[in-house]
Amino acid sequence: MVHGSNPALITPFRNGIVDEQAFQKLVAWQVAEGTHGLVPCGTTGESVTLSLQEHVRVVEMCVEVAAGKVPVIAGAGSNDTAHAIELAKHVKAAGADAVLVVAPYYNKPSPDGLFAHFKAINDAVDIPIYIYNVPGRTMIDMSPETVGRIAQLANVVGIKDASNDLSRVAKHRALAGLEFNQLSGEDASALGFNAHGGRGCISVTANVAPKLCAQMQDATLQGAFDTARAIDDRLAPLHKAMFCEPSPAPAKYACSLLGLCTDEVRLPIVTCSDAAKAQIRSAMTHAGLI
Repeated sequence: MVHGSNPALITPFRNGIVDEQAFQKLVAWQVAEGTHGLVPCGTTGESVTLSLQEHVRVVEMCVEVAAGKVPVIAGAGSNDTAHAIELAKHVKAAGADAVLVVAPYYNKPSPDGLFAHFKAINDAVDIPIYIYNVPGRTMIDMSPETVGRIAQLANVVGIKDASNDLSRVAKHRALAGLEFNQLSGEDASALGFNAHGGRGCISVTANVAPKLCAQMQDATLQGAFDTARAIDDRLAPLHKAMFCEPSPAPAKYACSLLGLCTDEVRLPIVTCSDAAKAQIRSAMTHAGLI
């Protein structure tokens, strides 16, 4: 079961193209630092700006470097159901252990439309599916009742919930069952999410602080919440800094300070302002990363 700290990996760029060497270095570092799982080609990986060829290559590299040491949950979301199916088929062939499929954005489907979208993917590709609810980006909120219905599909095994509503953990447990794997999509509330019964986080902060994020997650899953709170106190300013400007620009700048990659992003995202850079450096200093 996917658990613990699972970074929503950035996709490094250099001169407009995917920096394969930097990405492989990032993945190897993540594994060495104790990360529990890897999530390439999600929102933080700028998946919506990747070509199909780039998307598949990033997943292939992640699988190759991870070498079975940790699971790879590849992004395969789209607001076009046919394209989501195509992505899921490709990343399965690339060796991904599971797929992360976001609720369709922009279209604003009904609950029946949401169910039909996930059922079509479930029926087309035999791979574990994590559904992703992030209403702040998609402008559609999958209600607990809709999640419970989707959870009955054979390949749907869990959720990344970025609703920031901690009461939903219990609601999902009641409607989707005890085996339904619940992962937070919000770093700032990930500790509380686990206290309610979650099993981990798909994290932006873990791009920058993988060891601390993994240690915090381990502590929560062991019931050592005093230890977890002490670690999270170090990370709290960094959680905030990762979204001081549109993501993933802050995460990429932070990783550039660690020598992992450039801070290059693809339009319409732009690199961080000087004010944001100062906030990110301060948060990293507070966490003891620089």
